[in-house]
Amino acid sequence: MKRTQILVCALVAIFTCSCNFTEEIHIKEDGSGKLSINFDGSELMQMAGEEMAQTNEKPVDSIISFKELLEEKRDSIAELTPEEQAKLKRLEHFNLHMVMNPEEKIMKFDLFSEFKNVNEVNDAFNTFKEAGMMNAGKAQQQPAPMAGSDQATEVNYTFKGNTFSRKAKIVDEELFQQSLDSLAGAEMFLSGSTYTIKYHFPKRVKSTNLEEATFSADGKTLIYEMPFLDLMKDPTALDLQVELEK
Repeated sequence: MKRTQILVCALVAIFTCSCNFTEEIHIKEDGSGKLSINFDGSELMQMAGEEMAQTNEKPVDSIISFKELLEEKRDSIAELTPEEQAKLKRLEHFNLHMVMNPEEKIMKFDLFSEFKNVNEVNDAFNTFKEAGMMNAGKAQQQPAPMAGSDQATEVNYTFKGNTFSRKAKIVDEELFQQSLDSLAGAEMFLSGSTYTIKYHFPKRVKSTNLEEATFSADGKTLIYEMPFLDLMKDPTALDLQVELEK
């Protein structure tokens, strides 16, 4: 099976089964850094691993460059609407580290990109979902719709002086409500899912609005976990402001 086929099948499975995501950002003193969103599908592989093992699929451990993949699929992408093409264009600077091993029940994804300024960063989770569009040009059922799609909401990150913020907003109320309605049918599968943010700063954290957040021993890393469904129903639940020490 080709890497792109594995990628598409896995992403469809991710968005229809219980899943755990970690949104991770490393910020340097000059404001540059790295964004990644990690998915650990160990539980999913526990359920499907035996069946996949019987297909004799070889273990996969590779890095996919979306810049190269977009070039490879440029003809089929050209058939999409300008809006859909724009979504895929946002993947251009991302790479995906994909590890799948049915025998050892391992399925891990790490979608990552470096940035010069965190203000440039797209909504990490929506970017991950857009990766599932790489089967462009083929008639295929889309993953189950979810609240918080990029058309309905957006997330903005800022880092100025000693202050970092993450803010989400609903940009299309009608579409967001439609997403909530469709989400109702997936609640049973997603009830055990979590979404974790893990932000690494160049200085110690002085204060934050997330009272239940935990910190690393050096005080420079903030960690906060919440139920995935809660975030999908209320994108602003992860609105964050962090003040760093001077």
